[in-house]
Amino acid sequence: MKIKQFEYKPLSHFSYALISDGEMAIVDPERDPMQYYEFAYKNKAKIIAVIETHPHADFVSSHLQIHKETGANIYNSKKLGADYPHISFDDGIRINIGKATLTAMNTPGHSPDSISIVADDGDKKVLFTGDTLFIGDVGRPDLREKAGNMKAKRKELAEAMYETMLHKFTNLPNDTLVYPAHGAGSLCGKNLSDAASSTLGNERMSNWAFQEQTKEQFVATLLESQPFIPSYFGYNVMLNKRGAKNLRKSIAKVSFKLNTTAKGLLVDVRTDAEFKKGHLKGSLNIEATSEDSKFETWLGAIIAPKEKFSLVIEKPQDLDMILQRVAKIGYEKQLKKVITLAKEDLIANKPLNLQNFKAHPDEYTIVDIRNMSEINEGSFFENALPRPLNELRKTAKTIPTDKPIVVHCAGGYRSAAGTSIIENLLKNATVYDLSEDVKEFNQ
Repeated sequence: MKIKQFEYKPLSHFSYALISDGEMAIVDPERDPMQYYEFAYKNKAKIIAVIETHPHADFVSSHLQIHKETGANIYNSKKLGADYPHISFDDGIRINIGKATLTAMNTPGHSPDSISIVADDGDKKVLFTGDTLFIGDVGRPDLREKAGNMKAKRKELAEAMYETMLHKFTNLPNDTLVYPAHGAGSLCGKNLSDAASSTLGNERMSNWAFQEQTKEQFVATLLESQPFIPSYFGYNVMLNKRGAKNLRKSIAKVSFKLNTTAKGLLVDVRTDAEFKKGHLKGSLNIEATSEDSKFETWLGAIIAPKEKFSLVIEKPQDLDMILQRVAKIGYEKQLKKVITLAKEDLIANKPLNLQNFKAHPDEYTIVDIRNMSEINEGSFFENALPRPLNELRKTAKTIPTDKPIVVHCAGGYRSAAGTSIIENLLKNATVYDLSEDVKEFNQ
């Protein structure tokens, strides 16, 4: 039994391929299936199964495309209510992949339709946990109150997670390998480890969810201080329930124009430095040039599902990259066009006089756009106004404009986006981006 873990860092997503005796299964695939095809080709394996542990909220899966292009069966829980061809995969049901046996177990908690998968080839056991069990944590229970075939209140799912952790994994040995669907940085949990895998024995010792506690204590801990829910999460749940369109065909429909301008909602994905040198009036800066940037998360948090928008890129070579990233969350359907900029009619941003700000901070309105969970842990500036970035397009007009506005986050990435939003909505305000200087200010 050969297992390959694939990682998509911007969404902290793990997917898997399992090969045994020339047959291959894929678990929780991302939007682009080509890497799985390449792995199958190199290992002379036939893809016969693709398994969804639940309808994912933070990315779009390629399970339907894989089914259509390879003939592989799709397996998931009958509770999911999938609209695509599939085979139910619930408690005790087994499928054979070569000499390996994959057994399903229903593990509700993150969602009512979550499953985990035990793979066993006689030599070792592997547990694919989806978003149920993470390394150091468990999946959040508050994403299925408004989306999915089965809706459930967060308290009900937290209680279900307690029962899952108490009973579902008890018969598996400590040396069972644990492979989750997400790692640190994912919004599907709050305290995920940097580790990409673990053993069940290690998790039993160190993961808080396995420790002895009452149901009330478990539920209170799980519900406390969960991160915000981006607006695209419910949309992705429903899209994954239906099955996404073929990626290649979908992104091919987006138009591209060189050296031009655009109107309407614009997202400029260039670096904040390039954006500040010159950008179109009204455009929002959500940087996507870095491989590790959280572009998908913030695009899906700031831009609502089905809201039409256009993108500004730096150079033509960036086109394929940005289309792939937009499609990771299924937003290519609402993308009107992608452009590179003409040199005319661009607006530049003035830099903040950091020394004056340090000497006279009371002469500025300071806006903290970090998440509320971060703000609750402590503020950089005592009198800063809390306006989390994911809500800023709705709350920006509540910011006073009688003083220059200084926007900050923790590391600079979000403040560039926040500054552009405030600048766009408060037409006569003077807005500065503190960016990474927040660190220097507090040294």
